[in-house]
Amino acid sequence: MNKRWDFKAIPDDESIKQLSEAINVNPSLATILIQRNIKTFDEAKSFFRPSLAELHDPFLMEDMVVAVSRIEKAIQRREKILIYGDYDVDGTTAVSLVYSFLKNVYPAIEYYIPDRYKEGYGISYKGIDYASKNHFSLIISLDCGIKSTEHIKYAKERSIDFIICDHHTPGQELPEAVAVLDPKRKDCNYPYKELSGCGVGFKLMEAFARKNNIPSSELLPFLDLVAISICSDIVPITGENRILTYYGLQQINKNPRPGVKALIGVSGLKKELDVTNVVFGLGPRINAAGRIAHANAAVQLLTCENTEEAEQWAKNIDDKNLTRKDFDSSITEEAIQMIEQDELLLQARSTVLFKKDWHKGVIGIVASRCIEKYYRPTVILTESNNYATGSARSVDGFDLYEAISRCSDLLEQFGGHMYAAGLTLKKENIPAFAEKFESVVRELITED
Repeated sequence: MNKRWDFKAIPDDESIKQLSEAINVNPSLATILIQRNIKTFDEAKSFFRPSLAELHDPFLMEDMVVAVSRIEKAIQRREKILIYGDYDVDGTTAVSLVYSFLKNVYPAIEYYIPDRYKEGYGISYKGIDYASKNHFSLIISLDCGIKSTEHIKYAKERSIDFIICDHHTPGQELPEAVAVLDPKRKDCNYPYKELSGCGVGFKLMEAFARKNNIPSSELLPFLDLVAISICSDIVPITGENRILTYYGLQQINKNPRPGVKALIGVSGLKKELDVTNVVFGLGPRINAAGRIAHANAAVQLLTCENTEEAEQWAKNIDDKNLTRKDFDSSITEEAIQMIEQDELLLQARSTVLFKKDWHKGVIGIVASRCIEKYYRPTVILTESNNYATGSARSVDGFDLYEAISRCSDLLEQFGGHMYAAGLTLKKENIPAFAEKFESVVRELITED
């Protein structure tokens, strides 16, 4: 992959001088700050000294009032509440946060993580059936649900209400849930749009705490989970995410929960953790639980309060991560060989590969590995439940979700955002999808 430097324009001398004098830094640093759109004393203060006071009011998010009221109603009526989340880092940290926080307030609460291989991504009918059979009347979904219109109807028929907390791009129609919390909703005026799924869950708990006079100090210990989700889900570390990450890293380094402390131990990380350590040290291990076995292990680790028990869970997850590395390496090698041996694939603007026995748990990683070598939008598919199912990854500046949306006539389902997506299609549609996806990418992608 050829790399290219992209130089930002040098600001004018007067702007550099004004900022340099205002915050007492040298002109070179002032230049860099202006290039990052930090132009005033107040903006620089927020950048260098992140403050929890600058977090946005959670009630600015569309449907937040309704969501909090429904939780309060469930507690008053002694209803059973199920916390439902995706099986990746963002989903499992979100479930751990909301489950642990609400458990301190209300005992009739459980969590549910779908099986990656038996149920697939997002809300499943099996999960709803579990809720119905066990008399749950409210499900709070985290990091998933924004496109689950049919599943929400299915739940409604069984007298189960949904509160959806998601950060993925909505479809044309919002699910008929009691509340849909997603800053990417077109009608949502929440000022910051790039929260992680765990971040949306945090805002829901922040709103619940405010409404019920629970001190904010009881919520702050959960910022370690928010920081791990932000770093691992590769959402922009700007604005509100930057504040949450700053304080979350402090929590990780000064007073980590037993599960995080144990995870740091098996990761061999000895110095103070930063974003890079979380992305490459903690994130892959948490993810490995759901990639190789069941993601319940990740939630059990992150909600564990006993040090010895946490160390056992961390060791279990670390072993899964070693297995994941083996799969990752061998499948990546196969994928690259497939590209190298096909002249059409070598000359293409996109990559679409399918092999029925590739391990479903690592295909997203393989897509990223292929991009490291060929730098183009990539879809890696394997077989699951007689369908082709896969993960897609993008390159900087290219809207992958939009490209996949244009191929929706060939898909059974899909979801995601600009840089990452998941999709399912009939196996016989793979050649047509590959051809159409290549055509769309050629139309939309720029030369650089």
